[in-house]
Amino acid sequence: MPIKLVVGLGNPGRSYAATRHNIGRRVVELLQKEKPEDILLYVTDVYMNTSGVPVAQLLRKKGWSPEEMLVISDDFELPLGSLRIRLKGSSGGHNGLNSILENLGTLNVPRLRVGIGPVPPSEDPAEFVLKAFSSKERPHVQEAIETAAEAVRVAAASGIETAMNQFNRRAE
Repeated sequence: MPIKLVVGLGNPGRSYAATRHNIGRRVVELLQKEKPEDILLYVTDVYMNTSGVPVAQLLRKKGWSPEEMLVISDDFELPLGSLRIRLKGSSGGHNGLNSILENLGTLNVPRLRVGIGPVPPSEDPAEFVLKAFSSKERPHVQEAIETAAEAVRVAAASGIETAMNQFNRRAE
């Protein structure tokens, strides 16, 4: 099924812009600079935990199914820069994905998870995701954002399965 909507998860506002939790939003913002005409690129103006409400409203308004969407989110279980694309599944504890799945009433939501981990053993994951990347990590973050944007382009042009085969790998 072709992708019609790409959603970048993150929190609104300048104080969250550079945080780990906003990497999905940053991928969409990079793609928005290209102004693709064949897919709708969307970032919500609500906080992560309630992002499912506007996403579900947009899908209903457009008459699109959840399978015609690709959600981009962070994942602290994946090493920094790793990508994982899936056609469906649980939220894996991610509050933004959980909100979307609950509001749509289905697990059949394609998603692209971008690795931001690992969480240091002494750190609370909820605090970790709201921190900015270190100066040492920033070049890897930019590369991950660019690679994730390329994965979206491939998924839009050739299908999610093709993108899965090409991009589901661990960061080097």
